[in-house]
Amino acid sequence: MAWCIAAKSLHMPAIDVSALRFRAPLAFGAEVCCVSLVGDNLRRSSRSPAFFSLGISTEASSGIKEAVQTDKAPATLGPYCQAIKANNMLFMSGVLGLVPETGKFVSDSVEDQTEQVLKNMREILEASGASYTSVVKTTIMLADMKDIKKVNEIYRKYFPAPAPARSTYQVASLPLDARIEIECIATLQ
Repeated sequence: MAWCIAAKSLHMPAIDVSALRFRAPLAFGAEVCCVSLVGDNLRRSSRSPAFFSLGISTEASSGIKEAVQTDKAPATLGPYCQAIKANNMLFMSGVLGLVPETGKFVSDSVEDQTEQVLKNMREILEASGASYTSVVKTTIMLADMKDIKKVNEIYRKYFPAPAPARSTYQVASLPLDARIEIECIATLQ
């Protein structure tokens, strides 16, 4: 019996994988896919049927990551990037409320730091070709969870409905004794 993958919903031709025993790349025009097979043979067995998976990418560079750097947001404090673009996603490192030109906090207040964090995030999003509307997940780290109401008042001005998924934590300490740090994940078009 021949094993076939028929991806009608993807408008791809059926693939006969009965002769494949290992990971093998296949190409369909601009689309690239990879078939992975596990098992000694591909015959049906009542004990252990063969397993296969199909991965499809519409971009040749989908497996490559690209660093994002802008001078319009503060430089990183260590050996990491402001953000990474990979597989049509943006992964932004934690952002502090530092003024890019001075490297100093805008002030000691959580409100001012939150506003500056979100301005810095906007600059990194724009440098990446994204915006607040493409953010799907944020993580907020606070020095004091009692500040959450103040943070929410400012945060809601930046994220249109539906707001992204979010986690918020109180942490023991933040870099440079910051009051708040926010990181995010966004989709890229």
